[in-house]
Amino acid sequence: MSTSHSENSLKNWALLTVLTLIWGSSFILIKRGLEVFSPGEVGAYRMVAAATLLLPLSLPRIKNLSKTQVKNLLLAGLLGSFIPAFLFPMAQTQLSSSLTGVLNALTPLFVVLVGAVFFNTRITRRNGLGLFIAFIGVIILVAYKEGGNWGDSLAGINVYGLFVIAACICYSFNLHVIKTRFTKLKSIEISSISLLMILPMALIYLFAGTNFSYKLVTHPKAWEALCYLTILGMVGTATALVLFNIMVKSASPFFASLVTYTIPIVAIMWGVLDGEVLLLGHYIGIAGVILGVWIGNRK
Repeated sequence: MSTSHSENSLKNWALLTVLTLIWGSSFILIKRGLEVFSPGEVGAYRMVAAATLLLPLSLPRIKNLSKTQVKNLLLAGLLGSFIPAFLFPMAQTQLSSSLTGVLNALTPLFVVLVGAVFFNTRITRRNGLGLFIAFIGVIILVAYKEGGNWGDSLAGINVYGLFVIAACICYSFNLHVIKTRFTKLKSIEISSISLLMILPMALIYLFAGTNFSYKLVTHPKAWEALCYLTILGMVGTATALVLFNIMVKSASPFFASLVTYTIPIVAIMWGVLDGEVLLLGHYIGIAGVILGVWIGNRK
């Protein structure tokens, strides 16, 4: 029995490590894609790549769904994948990849907050304290200018951090939607079919609403950027969703939540390696966000 437990623990730690590397690297891949493509093109292509990879899993299963399940899966696809895929590149047009990765760690706290406001779940004093500390950390991050000075007016605040917060709120609503409306579907079905639901919108927007095709032909670095975005979609979204579902089933919720704290570490490492400069105020803000998430999310 101890051997089986050890193997299971090793498997979970391996999954945690791989997911940390994948999701922590997503922000630098977005940054590379933005060197050629617009935020909308980055988001749409990411969804196309992810949904295409999971077609063998989604297509055989969709015929067994009811109309209500299809509608709910469309909602899950919009909240959990489609909208955030556009919000993160928009944020990273004015926000470093490392700081975007840190702000993404707020998702567990917004799960608590959204649950309390919209789904009648209870918010504890510990949750409230964590939210407050993390909120202070966010304020420091968005108010600290690149030159090392504090913003002295609203114009000095990097409002693009709000796009990341909006994405975290979308993730939070999606989690509650999945919890309340998908009691009979397996997690792999939710992941693959929800991506299939938003695939037509992503394709129409990408090829009819942007200059994506033109850039592929004319921009000298287009195909290099496309490779980064393909990795982002197929590995950072599709494969990561499958691996996370496996980990959630075999590990405790607390263990699965550890990825929230490890993702910013990888995001910051990539940012520093890429020449991004983090100042003292940024590190103070980062510490506040991570501390707040830990206090509000610990068992």
